Amino acid sequence: MSRRRFIKNLGLAGAGLAINPLKSKTQPPNLTPPVKNNPLVISTWIHGMEANAGAWEILSNGGNALDAVQKGVAVTENDLNNRSVGLGGRPDRDGHVTLDACIMDHDSRCGAVAFLEEIIHPIDVARAIMDKTPHVMLVGKGAQQWALENGFTKASFQVPVPPVQKDYEEWRIKSEYKTGVNVENHDTIGMLALDANGRMAGACTTSGMAYKIRGRVGDSPIIGAGLFIDGDVGGATATGVGEAMIRTAGSSAVVESMRRGASPEEACYDIVQRILKKHPGVDGMQVGFLAMNMQGETGGYSVYNGFNYALRNKGQNEMIDAKYMRTWE
Repeated sequence: MSRRRFIKNLGLAGAGLAINPLKSKTQPPNLTPPVKNNPLVISTWIHGMEANAGAWEILSNGGNALDAVQKGVAVTENDLNNRSVGLGGRPDRDGHVTLDACIMDHDSRCGAVAFLEEIIHPIDVARAIMDKTPHVMLVGKGAQQWALENGFTKASFQVPVPPVQKDYEEWRIKSEYKTGVNVENHDTIGMLALDANGRMAGACTTSGMAYKIRGRVGDSPIIGAGLFIDGDVGGATATGVGEAMIRTAGSSAVVESMRRGASPEEACYDIVQRILKKHPGVDGMQVGFLAMNMQGETGGYSVYNGFNYALRNKGQNEMIDAKYMRTWE
């Protein structure tokens, strides 16, 4: 076939496709207008109650969701008795506490920081990266250097904090690495908020798995894995063993499921099922997802029992037990 005839036939084929497009088998996107004047915040685990209180101070006064989630999770970061978030968290195998965090808004603006040391509020650094740089994520020494150059300061207290240092020294005797279900060594705080203007934002922050290999980064600072927001659909966040969320782009998968019409709970169930099917190695490891759509509906689902989340709006301030696939005694 000559080159001229080939190009002519290709053009005709393209025209035919334009006249007779293939019909999509997918459901129409879930783009129902967002609810307004009904602010709402949800966050993972019992420490979410105090975090929600911080976020609610902003939401209840007409503030925006982005500021609310930043302030909310910072409450947990500031709690030096929390062993999975902030500088009160447990260290890696070399004795260093390293922090990960990300934040994302209604319009897909986002910032993240990973493998950060000695800075009290990694969520504030993530927000500053979003607002002040053309980048999404900074890591390690470079992230710390940038933070110090932009007004952040190192913590003035001992890290690890004394009780954590004592536990670490005892752990080193056997150096056994375990990720038991609902054990506070990977209980990230993830938060989603919807403000009175019908705009959503989310934040996620953690000190990561206790006694992890130095340099390990989990899902919490990774947009699409530990957190994802789409202002047309809703948002999702994750908690538990981060490797499972990274392998499935878990939080973005939840949002895409909602886009196709699933409720938040159904969407979380869908990705938990997918993880169990594709990654049988998660036996004995907790994985949980929390989601909210733009209509203010919420839901969660986990591999094992024990995962719960805090919810606060104008009429509620309570813990909700998420549904689960398996029972852990």
